[in-house]
Amino acid sequence: MNEEIRRVTGIILCAPLTRRTVRELLYCGLGGLAGVAGFWITIVMLALGLTISASILGTVIGLLLLTLALRVSRRLGALHRRLAGWLLRYRVEAPPKFQPGTGILGRLDKRLRDRAAWRAVSYSLIKLPVAAVQLYATTTACIGLVDITYPVDWVLFRHQATGPMVVVFPFPFSGTFNVYGFAGTYLAALAGVVCVLAGTWLARAVNVGDRRLVRALLGPSSMAERVSELERTRTLAVEDSAAALRRVERDLHDGAQMRLAALAMNLGMAREKLDDDDATVRELLDAAHRNAVDALADLRDLARGIHPPALDNGLPSALATLAASSAIPASVSADVGSRPAPAIETIAYFCAAELMANAIKHSYANQIKINIFTERSGVLCLEVTDDGIGGADAARGSGLTGLAQRVSTVDGHLELSSPPGGPTTVTVKLPLRA
Repeated sequence: MNEEIRRVTGIILCAPLTRRTVRELLYCGLGGLAGVAGFWITIVMLALGLTISASILGTVIGLLLLTLALRVSRRLGALHRRLAGWLLRYRVEAPPKFQPGTGILGRLDKRLRDRAAWRAVSYSLIKLPVAAVQLYATTTACIGLVDITYPVDWVLFRHQATGPMVVVFPFPFSGTFNVYGFAGTYLAALAGVVCVLAGTWLARAVNVGDRRLVRALLGPSSMAERVSELERTRTLAVEDSAAALRRVERDLHDGAQMRLAALAMNLGMAREKLDDDDATVRELLDAAHRNAVDALADLRDLARGIHPPALDNGLPSALATLAASSAIPASVSADVGSRPAPAIETIAYFCAAELMANAIKHSYANQIKINIFTERSGVLCLEVTDDGIGGADAARGSGLTGLAQRVSTVDGHLELSSPPGGPTTVTVKLPLRA
């Protein structure tokens, strides 16, 4: 029991001598000042924005002030996260970046519904009493350090002065007291020790609460923001997989295909230089040449299945190339504004190829029409229509189910219209960016 008491006493008394205490007090000082400034900046901007937007003429200006207040709140939240990470070694992941909408009204709507910004506003408002306690803890510790030096101050500076020394004791109902002699300076130093200990432990206690506020209000804690972050990481994964497939296609095209082509040429030249009497060797070379040519054709088909080289010139050109190789006459019409992302182009191309293959196998059609266009801002629409017998049904285990699953990975969807007797139209809608 006595050992435990000594251990706890040592922790309490030695706390001001640790590096952690310096960081805690610095965070209280800087974070408290930032909290007070952020509170007044936020409250003034919100009040002005709400007041001005209440009038008909000032609605636009008021809404702009509100959006500016939300942007500033996000920046203030980032400042508090950096302070917590730098001084308290407390890392908090930032919420998802703001994703602006399209057009002025879209941007305004997105900004006003930015949950991360409103949570940062809540933190700025709640931070005021927390900042007051933090500044009080820092002030108490600083006053305590000054009081501890009173014996030295008396020896160095008070031998020629008259009157008492005033000692500040920043606790409720305490205020100040006077020191009239050197012996009294020890009482001032003792009061300084008490102030330093109290300020140190108060700083640690209030910072524990502040860390929880930072985690709850300035981090990606809400479900909507987590969903947004998952969507962002999924987009990166889709784009990365598309880039990886493109690299594989390039490696196959520039590496293995070139070597097989060179091997086939060498075998052909060796076969031509053989005499007619070397029948056995000629047969072996013929077989090796056929195998090399077949392997080269398979490798080219594999490379096209990974990433069609025709997509390098854009999706309309790739679809035109696909239509030209169709067993059923096919035509392509394209009206695409901005070029889609590479991953979206790849998905659209393979959807068109699969739909054409289904039409060739099952529709008994005489003609296939492919229409690719931008339906509205941010949406790419692919329509594949055939004049066959119709009756296609995705529920019967056809390849349409797999296409719908592939399209859904980027928040696209597939629509089917195939009445008995035809025609069959499959519409694939994809975002221009994943």
